[in-house]
Amino acid sequence: MPQNRLINSLKDLGLTENEAQVYYASLSLGPSTILKIARAADLKRTTVYSVVEALKKIGLITIQFKGIKQLFAAESPDKLESMLETKKQELKNNLPELQSLYNLKGGESLIKYYEGLESVKTVYETILKEVKPKDEYRVISDTEKWMSVDPEYYQNFLERRAKKNIQSKIITKKSPTTLKFNKYSANYKMEQKFMPEKVAMTVNQIILPNKLILHQFIPPVMAIVIENKSIIRAHQETFDLLWQSL
Repeated sequence: MPQNRLINSLKDLGLTENEAQVYYASLSLGPSTILKIARAADLKRTTVYSVVEALKKIGLITIQFKGIKQLFAAESPDKLESMLETKKQELKNNLPELQSLYNLKGGESLIKYYEGLESVKTVYETILKEVKPKDEYRVISDTEKWMSVDPEYYQNFLERRAKKNIQSKIITKKSPTTLKFNKYSANYKMEQKFMPEKVAMTVNQIILPNKLILHQFIPPVMAIVIENKSIIRAHQETFDLLWQSL
């Protein structure tokens, strides 16, 4: 039957069975009362109230007034196409993270790849969610260049990191920015040491207890997150040797 085919099509777009029934009934009836929609959709009136609220939130049903009477009307089916485009965009935004999953060995090791600035920012948001105050937080970077990519975001990241009381050790290059951080090191919860001026850095290296993050901040902006105990331990030891020598 055409009705079943169309309702199944609506469900394929992400509507529930009841939402598809109510939207279909509303399209058929035009502006109507809840009672009429409930009868056409073969649903209880109390159920239709909650379904209509859900459809209003996603823009598929609007309220109209005829005198003092409140009527509910289905939006044009063109709205469904824009919903589909939104879902496609959401998928596109999430694809880098989905594509980043790559098992190296029996689940013991994992490499994740992130491409583009917005995708890389999700790595930093994950850091704030996962890292605890007592965790060792080590960084090797050119802080000035790193922050220049998106000064507002990275300044905000450093402030939020400090609020979580995460103590960090940073090996970086001397610059106006890093000298400012030295002056207010207590506020930023960071201790810095400076590498020789001739060293050129294009990657922000963050060494956490369970992750190694390599963030290339020059184009093409990307990040690799490695979860491998041996690799992390090797970078921790290398960092500690550098820290002691500076």
